Amino acid sequence: QVQLVESGGGLVQAGGSLRLSCAASGSIFSINVMSWYRQAPGKQRELVALITSGGSMNYAESVKGRFTISRDNAKNTGYMQMNNLKPEDTAVYYCKADVWGGGFMRAYWGQGTQVTVSS
Repeated sequence: QVQLVESGGGLVQAGGSLRLSCAASGSIFSINVMSWYRQAPGKQRELVALITSGGSMNYAESVKGRFTISRDNAKNTGYMQMNNLKPEDTAVYYCKADVWGGGFMRAYWGQGTQVTVSS
């Protein structure tokens, strides 16, 4: 079994910054893609950013130039630095990891962390 624990959410004023972390633990051989999603009230969950095991990154258009995704493979931990936050970034942020373990790959989700940006 694998657990993902997120941290770093909170309340920040528009223009501020936050850094989210996602630590994976358990039966992990390796992690393929790590990604961050968000879900605002009344909206569908959307992909914000992803990073492959090789370091390739992709971002949603709405966060390009403001958010930076990274990972530390030795620590099985992913990060997302969020700068110049806007009120529309307010959402619950979830990390997702595609984990190789026990001979198969499976997707795991964190519990979510609230990010609130005030205007």
